[in-house]
Amino acid sequence: MTTTQSIPDQDALKRMGRQVRERLAADPQVYTVETDLAELFAVGDFLTPAECERLCLMVDATARPSSLHEIGYDSGFRTSYSGDLDPQDSFVRGIGRRIDDLLGVPSEVGEAIQGQRYLPGQQFKPHNDWFYTTEKYWQDEQKRGGQRSWTTMAFLNEVEEGGETHFTNIGIKIEPKPGVLLIWNNALPDGSPNHDTIHAGVPVIRGTKYIITKWYRTRKWK
Repeated sequence: MTTTQSIPDQDALKRMGRQVRERLAADPQVYTVETDLAELFAVGDFLTPAECERLCLMVDATARPSSLHEIGYDSGFRTSYSGDLDPQDSFVRGIGRRIDDLLGVPSEVGEAIQGQRYLPGQQFKPHNDWFYTTEKYWQDEQKRGGQRSWTTMAFLNEVEEGGETHFTNIGIKIEPKPGVLLIWNNALPDGSPNHDTIHAGVPVIRGTKYIITKWYRTRKWK
């Protein structure tokens, strides 16, 4: 039997999960995706077409081959291009604050907004956003703000073909729609990791896919 002491940040994950869940449930603009396996939400038209266009340009300016801790671009696991948007930019800061306000969480627990670009053939194979606390990188992530609690991801453009976000265990594929913000809890209500939040960026077949992602920790992000 798993105990609270054996799961780092479990109490904080449980608390943040409850706070954000209750806030989203009370917001009429938030749509709840029907599934018993995860807490998954969506907001249509969270970003305007002009905001999406401006963010796409910012993603292009910061994009570099993506990596994932010890897993490099050459592994083929994550073959997009990505980069953190300037947190001091007033436009970027405004977008971040709107996401913070939507979730009702303090801005200091949010990571920098990351932009991601997928060209034809590029993908992100099935993965979880929370950190595996048995891996070496956890020691650094623990100091940087602890476990990831909630994920927010916004689609910025239409994709000609492919590029869906596939929650593989839930069996849901979400087609990119400009301005839509996805939100999900990486933990279960008891604060333990939710393995059913595993998801993939399906390979783009035609066109280009642009998204931004903002993750939230259990403590101040450094």
